[in-house]
Amino acid sequence: MNTNAKPKVGHAPTLLACFLHFDLSFMLWVLLGALGVFAAESLGLSPAQKGLMVATPILGGSVMRVPIGLLSDRVGAKRTGIALLAFLFLPLGLGWLWASSFSAVLAVGLMLGTAGASFAVALPLASRWYPPEKQGLAMGIAAAGNSGTVISNLLAPKLATLVGWHAVFALAMIPLAVVLVAFSLLSREAPREPFVQDRLSVLRQKDLYWFCGFYSITFGGYVGLCSFLPLFFRDQYGVSPLTAGHLTALAAFAGSLFRPVGGYLADRIGGGLLLMMVLVGAGAVYGVAAWLPEQSTMVALLVAGMVCLGMGNGAVFQMVPQRFARRIGAATGIIGAVGGLGGFFLPTMLGAVKQRTGSFSAGLMILGVGAICAAAALGVYAASSSARSATGARDEVA
Repeated sequence: MNTNAKPKVGHAPTLLACFLHFDLSFMLWVLLGALGVFAAESLGLSPAQKGLMVATPILGGSVMRVPIGLLSDRVGAKRTGIALLAFLFLPLGLGWLWASSFSAVLAVGLMLGTAGASFAVALPLASRWYPPEKQGLAMGIAAAGNSGTVISNLLAPKLATLVGWHAVFALAMIPLAVVLVAFSLLSREAPREPFVQDRLSVLRQKDLYWFCGFYSITFGGYVGLCSFLPLFFRDQYGVSPLTAGHLTALAAFAGSLFRPVGGYLADRIGGGLLLMMVLVGAGAVYGVAAWLPEQSTMVALLVAGMVCLGMGNGAVFQMVPQRFARRIGAATGIIGAVGGLGGFFLPTMLGAVKQRTGSFSAGLMILGVGAICAAAALGVYAASSSARSATGARDEVA
C-alpha cells in the first residue's frame, strides 16, 4: 500500500465529465433500440429478429468492457475515454449511409455497442477521486448518466418521423462531438496506486462472480428493457412509435433517477440489504406483468420495476469499489460485461418467446423467477461472506 498517496477529496469537474461521458454513451448504446420500431417495419423483421437487433448493441458493449477496463487501468481512464468517444463516429456514419439490410444493421449495432464500454471508463475515473464512505453517492451520480436512455427514447422516434431513421445516426454525431470536447477539458486522472500488473487476478476472487450474477439481473434488466420496450409497447398494445418511445423514456427515467438514490441508501443501510429488497421487488413486478394487464397498469408496473432495477444498480456499485479498490477498472469491466450479457439475453429471449408462443407472458415469468432466485442467492452470499469474515478467510485483492 502506498502510504504517501494523497487523500481522496473528490473532484467535481471530473464527476461531471464522467456523467456526460456515461450519458452520451448510453444514449448511443440504446439508439438502435429507440429506432427499433422504424427499422423493424422498414426491414420487415420477425419477432425474433427484432429482439436480436436491439440486443446486438448490448452484446457489443458487453464484449468490449473487459478490454476497455484493462486499458483504462493501464493507460488511464481519461485517454481511454477519449479514444472510445472518437471511435463512435464510425458506426454512426455507417448507420447513416450504409445500414439498409438486417445484416448491415446488426454490424452497425455491434460496433455502436462499444459505447456501452463507457461503464469501464467513467465509473473507475469518478470512483478514484472519492473515499469509501462517498462511493455510493459518487458512483450513483456518475452512473446516473444511464439517463441517456431517456434522451434516446424521447428524441430518436420524433427525429425519425421528421428526417428518417437513418439520418438520426448523423444527427447523433453533434452531441458526440460536444461531449468529446467537454470530457477532454473537464476530466482529470486521480492520484492513485501504481499500476498492478496482474489485474486479471480479480478472476480468482469468488466475490467477483457473485457481483456478476447480481448485476446481470439489475443492470441487464434495465438496459435490456430500455432497448426492448419500444417494440413491446408497439407489438402488445399497438401504440404509435412516438408513444412507444415516450412510455419507454418514462420507465427509463425512473430507473435512472433512482440509481443514485440506491447508492445513497446503500451507503446508509448496506448494499446487500438494499439489493435483497429490490430483487424481490423486481421479481414481483415481472410476475404480475406476466399477466399482461391493460396498458396503464403495465406502464405503472414497468416504472416500478425500473425503480427497483435502478436502485439495485446503485447498491451493487456501492459495494464493488470497496471490494476491488486497486483493480476497480478490471473489476468493473468484468462485472459490467456480464451485466451487459444479461441485457443481451432479455430482449433476445423475449423476442424468441413471443415468436414461439405468440405471447410475452412466459418470457416475463422467466424474468420474475430469475430475480427471485437472485434474491435467494444473495442470502447465501451474505451468509458465506459473514463466515469468511469471522474466520479471517476473506480473499484479498488489494
